[in-house]
Amino acid sequence: MSRSSRAAVAAIVLFHSHQAFAQGTAGVTELPVINVEAERAGGSDGGSLTAPGVAEQRRRLNQTAGSVGFVDAERYKNSYAATIRDALNETPGVFVQNRYSQEIRLSIRGSGIARAFHTRGVEILQDGVPTNLADGSGDFYQIDPLALRSVEVFRGGNALPFGASTLGGAINFVTPSAYTATAPNSFRVDGGSFGTVRAHGEMSRVIGPWDFAVSGTYTHSDGWRQHEQQNLGHFNANIGYRFSERLETRFYFGSYYTDVKLPGSLTYGQAISNPRMANAGAVSGDQARNTYVQRLANVTTIRLDVGQIDITSWAIHKHLNHPIFQVLDQDGWTYGISPRFTGSFNIGGFRNDLVVGARIFAGNNAVQQFQNIGGQRGAMTVNGRQVASNYESWFENRFFFLPQMALTLGAKAFSSERSYTAQGGLPGNPAPVNASMTYGGVNPRIGLLYEWAKDIQVFANVTRSADVPDFTDLTQTVGATNAFVPLKAQTATTVEIGTRGTYDRFSWDITAYRSDVRNQMLQFNTGSGIPASTFNAPHTLLQGIEFGASVDLVRNLTGNDDKLTLRQIWNYSDFRFVNDPVYGNNRIPGVPQHVLRTALTYSHPAGFTVTPTVDIVPEGAFVDYRNTFKVAGYALLGLQATAKLPNGGSLFLDLRNLTDKRYVSDFGPVVQYNAATTATFYPGSGRSIYGGVRYQF
Repeated sequence: MSRSSRAAVAAIVLFHSHQAFAQGTAGVTELPVINVEAERAGGSDGGSLTAPGVAEQRRRLNQTAGSVGFVDAERYKNSYAATIRDALNETPGVFVQNRYSQEIRLSIRGSGIARAFHTRGVEILQDGVPTNLADGSGDFYQIDPLALRSVEVFRGGNALPFGASTLGGAINFVTPSAYTATAPNSFRVDGGSFGTVRAHGEMSRVIGPWDFAVSGTYTHSDGWRQHEQQNLGHFNANIGYRFSERLETRFYFGSYYTDVKLPGSLTYGQAISNPRMANAGAVSGDQARNTYVQRLANVTTIRLDVGQIDITSWAIHKHLNHPIFQVLDQDGWTYGISPRFTGSFNIGGFRNDLVVGARIFAGNNAVQQFQNIGGQRGAMTVNGRQVASNYESWFENRFFFLPQMALTLGAKAFSSERSYTAQGGLPGNPAPVNASMTYGGVNPRIGLLYEWAKDIQVFANVTRSADVPDFTDLTQTVGATNAFVPLKAQTATTVEIGTRGTYDRFSWDITAYRSDVRNQMLQFNTGSGIPASTFNAPHTLLQGIEFGASVDLVRNLTGNDDKLTLRQIWNYSDFRFVNDPVYGNNRIPGVPQHVLRTALTYSHPAGFTVTPTVDIVPEGAFVDYRNTFKVAGYALLGLQATAKLPNGGSLFLDLRNLTDKRYVSDFGPVVQYNAATTATFYPGSGRSIYGGVRYQF
């Protein structure tokens, strides 16, 4: 039996063992009468075993001996939150830029810095369940910002408690349960510029030992650029059952579809002079991205005297129809299981916190490519199969050798296999392909956490990370042929030191880091519309500062308990080659050195707020590895306002790019910039206005 088959069997057996355990327990326990409670249990955000409340989520996160971030989704709900950029734009250390529709660039500490599509090096989770494919690749289309209750950001090695050990870390998007939802019912309608309309609804209930929450969102937009129309549908639901105060299970269901036209990339001159135009090839090829995803997951929690056991299992089906330089047709499954123990107990009178976990997950993906004839399939060029399997185990122990100081030790061991087979006799594969690579290793971690005072922490740690190539890296278009390229895994040693806390009217989150990287996976565009080729850079250095702070400048401004709050984000990124035989000590293109966001909010207890914002990139990033050309910097002005209505209602207004600034929001790196032929730029959206109404009851 193959490794991927063993992983599938393990996932299925444990998945059904949950059901058998539930049935066995029900058989010996007198069930309470099922009735709809007049007042929702947990309505004050008390949470439950499988779905902790927001306050508990934040408390657990802040015990991390390293750089983390937390977003209460209520912060952005009264705005036009269309992508995860709107959820993360005030989180230090996260570089996130829109390209078009739901397509963004996401990078933490240089992860996937040169990839001009989707993501690599950051594990994306929803409710603690990976949304990435088994090879590590991922996108953001199934994450609905309106369906979230909170976002947990684990930068770099601080994601080890989740089992992630990539350079960028992990982001966990948490949906509400009936115990954590802000209201039993919620409905909103919003829209605005470029033919945008959106509707969203939520409902949740607690019925005896059962609880459920369900949400749905539909979005239509014609898009700012030509050939950018999108239709999106998101459905999320979870059902929980509490056997006792010590045992609870929760099933998660999701269904997501994406129907998006792609405007393509432009030359720099086109992006600045005529930013609303589409790439001619994108129009003639009717380039699009159509995805259909179904997700089923289970989390079962068993509370012990000294901690708890969480058992997570999942299965995700994804179908992709993607006319670009060719028509890509992919259909596959990802499935896995992950038990984890979290405990806190005393050793010799000293507090000790321990996390021990394991993960077995795998996936298979049927991949076909066809000539693109006006967006329709022509002759088949590639017919292959991708299989990925992963076996991981990890631990992290935090020992408080002093009441306010803890030593953190941890490590992750992993083995990952990637295999690819393809039929011969096709234009893209004239000869059959049967290739595989196996990666493995151990990534240790050591750190210190000092709780200087209540709500004030100082931390430092050293972490080793490893990023395994995904199939986009391993299967590349070389000339006109699809080839398997045996890349090395990317490894890094990262040192970080920082502090976070709250004191009186001040709060802050500041971290400095330095990553010494070997075999960093970098990309450059090989041609217009052709996915970038990947290579291993022998030695690179990624270092920077992640700064976030806020201060209540004035409290009780008019004598009505109102206040004026200033928030500041600053990400400094210094990413470069180290004595490279080709690029010397050049900077790595893709991310600007300085990215800043300033927001000033006036809030009144009656429910009125107004927030002017400014996003500043003082100097753009290099476009090419030879460092001959930088995009221009820019400043974008915005304004958000909310007003509370009677009976649980609220209005919002969201104005963006008020000066209609023309700028480049993102691009795909190239080896050598050529003004006439380098068409890898994505223009940022122009002036726009959105508004909506939201009711909770």
